[in-house]
Amino acid sequence: MKVAVVGATGLVGTKILQILAERNFPVTDLIPVASAGSVGKEVSFKNNYIKVVGMEDAIAAKPVIAIFSAGGSTSLEWAPIFAAAGIRVIDNSSAWRMDPTKKLVVPEVNASVLTAADFIIANPNCSTIQMVVALQPLHEKYKIKRVVVSTYQSVTGTGKQAVDQLFSERKGEKLTSSQMAYKYPIDLNVIPQIDVFLENGYTKEEMKMVKETCKIMQDDTIKVTATTVRIPVVGGHSESLNVEFENEFDLNELTALLAQAPGIVVQQDDATQIYPMPLWAHEKDDVFVGRLRRDETQAKTLNMWIVSDNLRKGAATNAVQIAEYLLSKGII
Repeated sequence: MKVAVVGATGLVGTKILQILAERNFPVTDLIPVASAGSVGKEVSFKNNYIKVVGMEDAIAAKPVIAIFSAGGSTSLEWAPIFAAAGIRVIDNSSAWRMDPTKKLVVPEVNASVLTAADFIIANPNCSTIQMVVALQPLHEKYKIKRVVVSTYQSVTGTGKQAVDQLFSERKGEKLTSSQMAYKYPIDLNVIPQIDVFLENGYTKEEMKMVKETCKIMQDDTIKVTATTVRIPVVGGHSESLNVEFENEFDLNELTALLAQAPGIVVQQDDATQIYPMPLWAHEKDDVFVGRLRRDETQAKTLNMWIVSDNLRKGAATNAVQIAEYLLSKGII
C-alpha cells in the first residue's frame, strides 16, 4: 500500500501524516511530495525520516492513493495526471468540489456515492464538513428547510503564516504587510471576511458552505445562508446554526438522535456549563454539538452550536476516512 501525500510539508499535509500513523492506515511505503523548494527535505512518519520528492518521482513510484493538500492550482494541474496513471486522488483543495463529475464526500454522510470509477475525490471545505455531519441525522428525521449559519474560524484554516501572525502580535512584535496573512491584526480582533468577496456581497467561503451542503446531502431544496468570520483561536472552528425543519421535533428525541449518530459527541449540560469549545475539540476527530434549544420566535426551528478541529475532521481526518472507506470496499 504505497501512499503519496502531496503538500506533505504544509499544516494540513503534516496533519495527514500524523493521522495516517494514528489510525494505523496500512501504509507500506510513504511518498511525501512537495514543491521544488522542499524536495530533499525530510518529514517524520512513524519515527522514520523520509525525503520529500517532486511530482514526477511520486508518479513514477506508482502509489495506490495520493492525498493532495497543496492548493487548487496544483491540484487542477496534477490530480488528472496522477489519476491518468491509475493513482486514486483525494483532494483537499476547492478545485474539484463543485465539478459535477467529481464526488464531494463526508464519510458519515455520503460515502456510499463512491465507486471504483472515482479517481479524483473531493474533500469538502472544513466549515462545511462539521456542519453536514451534524445536520445529516436531523435532515433524515425532520427534513431541513433552511439553515442560517455564522462561523467563528481558527487561524489554522488560513495556514502557518496566519498562526505566526497571531502569536507574533500576541508578543507585541511589529509586522510588515508581507509578514501578515490578513490585512488587519487578528489578535484581540475579529475579521468578518474569509476568502475574497463575490459580486453578491458574500465571500467565497460563505458560498462554498451554501453550495457544498446541498451537494453532499444530495438535496438542492435545503436553503443555506452563511456569514464566515475569522477569530484569534487555533483549536478549531465554531459555528452557530439556526435550523428550520419541515417536521416538528421533540428536543429530547433530537438530542438523543445526535448522540447516537456517527462522528458526533453531544456536550450539553447547562447546570455545569458544559458546551463545545475549540479548547476541547483540539486534536480530536469528533464533531462536538451543544447549546441545543428551540428557537422561541419560529416554529419547528432549532438553535445549535458546533465545534470541530478544522485541521483534523475539517481536512486531514476526513481525507483519511475516505481512504479507509475505499479500502473497506475493496476499491483500493
